[in-house]
Amino acid sequence: MKNIHRIEPTYYRSIFISDVHLGFPGCSAGYLLDFLRSTRCDYLYLVGDIIDIWQMKRKLHWPQAHNDVIRTLLGKAKHGTRIIYVTGNHDELLRDFSGMSFGNLTLVDEAIHETRCGKRFLVIHGDQFDGVVTNSKMLALLGSALYEVLLKANTWVNVIRRRCGLSYWSLSNMLKHQVKEAVKYISNFEAALVHEAMTHGVDGVISGHIHRAEITRLDNMVYCNCGDWVESCTALVETHQGSMELLHWTDKQHSIKQHDLVA
Repeated sequence: MKNIHRIEPTYYRSIFISDVHLGFPGCSAGYLLDFLRSTRCDYLYLVGDIIDIWQMKRKLHWPQAHNDVIRTLLGKAKHGTRIIYVTGNHDELLRDFSGMSFGNLTLVDEAIHETRCGKRFLVIHGDQFDGVVTNSKMLALLGSALYEVLLKANTWVNVIRRRCGLSYWSLSNMLKHQVKEAVKYISNFEAALVHEAMTHGVDGVISGHIHRAEITRLDNMVYCNCGDWVESCTALVETHQGSMELLHWTDKQHSIKQHDLVA
């Protein structure tokens, strides 16, 4: 009988993920499942838009992989991981239950996380500081629908890239970096989050919402964005030394596949 080598999950002190959008056709549930099964942690922060209730009101889309994500998260909570669900705008209906706990899972609108080395971070989805969301719900819904169209176009682009042995490429991320108004929007969003963190007297902020993963320093504050699990498939992790790192899971999986090809 062959010896089966079981790869142990990578152990982090804390993991932060946002903008999973379960119920949305563009959700990369397969990559997220692989990530969740490949990692474990003491604290798991779900930083908003985990379930896309907006999308589910328009059209029901709930494949087995989305069920598997929920079951995996609940399984982690059952086995000791403390899960803090920070609600976002796409799952804003859950804000009615803010402060409630269900075993190891707690629903909140925002949280304060303290790292191993004593740094304190405001954890918030960030839609509260998006003028489009707060001032025009209809415009926000239209933007969500247009984003879905863009993702469908992007899917075909990446089918061709995969056949050529190339890694995943995001059309919407490229547009965010190139279009002047999008760059301005992101900059204003980041500045607003940093200002809010200052009012809380913390060392930094951890957010989601804009689907742009980043760790940077603004006005002597640490700004972190978890990214998303629609395109970039990124997670923010805290190591056991207390440092923050970004993981790009599609890049990691592509590297593994490339290694397998040449092994």
